[in-house]
Amino acid sequence: MRISRCVVAFSLFAATYGTAAYSAPGGGDLLVAPTRVVLDSGRGTEVILNNIGSTTATYRISLELRRMAADGNFDEIDPAKANEIEQKALAMISYAPRRVVLPPNQPQSIRIGLRPPAGLPDGEYRAHMLFRAIPEAKPVAAPVDSKSVSISLTPIYGVTIPIIVRRGTLKASAALADVKIVKDDGKPALSLAISRSGTRSTYGRIRILKPGVSKPVFEVRGVAVYPELQQRTVRLLLEPEVASQLAGQQATIQYLEDADAGAAVIAELKTVIR
Repeated sequence: MRISRCVVAFSLFAATYGTAAYSAPGGGDLLVAPTRVVLDSGRGTEVILNNIGSTTATYRISLELRRMAADGNFDEIDPAKANEIEQKALAMISYAPRRVVLPPNQPQSIRIGLRPPAGLPDGEYRAHMLFRAIPEAKPVAAPVDSKSVSISLTPIYGVTIPIIVRRGTLKASAALADVKIVKDDGKPALSLAISRSGTRSTYGRIRILKPGVSKPVFEVRGVAVYPELQQRTVRLLLEPEVASQLAGQQATIQYLEDADAGAAVIAELKTVIR
């Protein structure tokens, strides 16, 4: 049996906060800033890409629909199965270019525009922008044994960021509950539930304060709860020494907006961490 050499591709997606970066062998190292875009007026904005790798890399830009699940992961949604809000998000967000070739250390701006239709209802609309590396084409080599199966795995790397459109006066509130230390793949992690209500998402950082300690014992940015959820569970990895400091101790857990959004406390809970 003769089977020609095959190339199987799979996708690796990274969603981080602040500045997104990933290392793509043969595809360069991509920095994306900002990693979260909120449009609340008719004006557009831009996202800056920068290849900090040593070789030229090519990226394809596209819009996708993703819904947050209760565990904080995202499910990719087929546009044919999109709800009305998701359909409107795809229709009103424009961007260019849709394909870029980035030499090393050469930034490139992606322009993002907004074309809201007349009579658009108040609310929050969201799509996710995907920056996907296009691997270099490589010559196909014949297998050494004509009867053998030869499979090459070519990873396709990508970064996604949310593009959020807000219309009208939107509000949201949140509450924290069920704070405990658990094991995540054998490593200590902080688990907590965030409930959300209102007409928009919440986004900010989680920090933990202990009585008599001036600085936060633990802090992490980029925690979001999107409008499709009323509650999500957050799991945050802890260093072992931090976990030992918190286990069985009284602490204040805060969910705060980022500094550039006012740093207001979204939710706060004083409890003994189990």
